[in-house]
Amino acid sequence: MMMRELELEMPGDLQESLACLPEATPLAGGTNLLVDIRADREQSKRLVWLGNIDAFREIKIDAQQVSIGGGTTLSDIIHCPAMAEAAPSLFGAARVFGGQMVRNRATVAGNICSGSPAADTVPPLLSLDANIRLTNTKGCHTVPLDQFYTGFKKNMRKQDELITGLSWTAPSPNTANLFYKLARRKGDAITVVGVAVTVTREGDRCTRARIALGAVGTTVFRAKDAEAILTGRILSEKLIGDAAQKAMEQSNPIDDLRASADYRRHSVNVLTRRLIAQAWQSLRDKETDT
Repeated sequence: MMMRELELEMPGDLQESLACLPEATPLAGGTNLLVDIRADREQSKRLVWLGNIDAFREIKIDAQQVSIGGGTTLSDIIHCPAMAEAAPSLFGAARVFGGQMVRNRATVAGNICSGSPAADTVPPLLSLDANIRLTNTKGCHTVPLDQFYTGFKKNMRKQDELITGLSWTAPSPNTANLFYKLARRKGDAITVVGVAVTVTREGDRCTRARIALGAVGTTVFRAKDAEAILTGRILSEKLIGDAAQKAMEQSNPIDDLRASADYRRHSVNVLTRRLIAQAWQSLRDKETDT
């Protein structure tokens, strides 16, 4: 199928890009948008290219905070060595995201805005309590990613806004953050189930727990009832199992060509249990080593 003719704006800075909105549709990596245009799922006639804005791809990491530009690609994440410590789950997700050519073009903001329940970067970012910076010609404001989605492929971004950045608190030494993507093959595959967890240990108790689930609901979401089971408790095998069971109960997957709903629910239980146990054990080992 031939792609219809489109008008393309190529501004040189952020303000010029914002001035093109909402009449034009933002184009960064294009790995989702151009596919949708070709399939007539997206009716945009005018696009604004964001690739000329260097600040869109900035990565800043210090002892307190991690921040990345909205145009940061998955390859940018992989090629930033400090990201493996600053956001292990996001680093891991980037490594199994699509193929090499897709990783070179796909942006974190684009993956978030796609609204896909199987978006690979969203569970890690939810598990890190990431915030989104939305910007238009009048200014900017910050929204917790946990509040960003309002329904299936619906979110809080207005048509005159861009996601110009994301940020989260840098993990403390007593925090473990993990991600696992279950798919029909190791790479270049759509997620069957994605699970990201964050566990913080103070003394012998879990003081903070995050469990984010992908591809098992209308949006990626946090299993907050499961998190509550762990918070403030000494984690045992039974308690971890109870949290995993609750995460499974909170999931609402569908049957499709990649997996049945029952298989997805079972996988949520298994992966949540496994990741929390691994995270907790790694913190115990770290404490023993010190």
